[in-house]
Amino acid sequence: PKGAMAFAGKYEFEGDENYEAFVQKIGLPSDKVEMGRNCKIVTEVVQNGNDFTWTQHFPGGHTTTNSFTVGKEADMETMGGKKFKATVKMEDGKLVAEFPNYRHTAEISGGKLVEISTCAGVVYKRTSKKIA
Repeated sequence: PKGAMAFAGKYEFEGDENYEAFVQKIGLPSDKVEMGRNCKIVTEVVQNGNDFTWTQHFPGGHTTTNSFTVGKEADMETMGGKKFKATVKMEDGKLVAEFPNYRHTAEISGGKLVEISTCAGVVYKRTSKKIA
């Protein structure tokens, strides 16, 4: 499929919109809210066909890794560290995951990684630029 390998690479946080409103909606603990604010998260994506390993490196050495295969249920972890099961789908070149209390999409647009999380009408958008 066209653009199937488009996600592989390393991306550094560039900017976001609606962070405060979104983390309040999902009930993120305040220490985690501070940790994630304007956080220079580096997202590393390893892709082999429909198999993905998606790692987020936070400043200070904290790392979250989710491994999944498109179309198959996988064990995942949220921003707040909650564990859950989700099936990631591919829709129009976007990865789509239904988290317990929000919907998350990721796509490559103009060479950037654009992630959008939606919870009860609040849309949080995070853009990261490719660094490797």
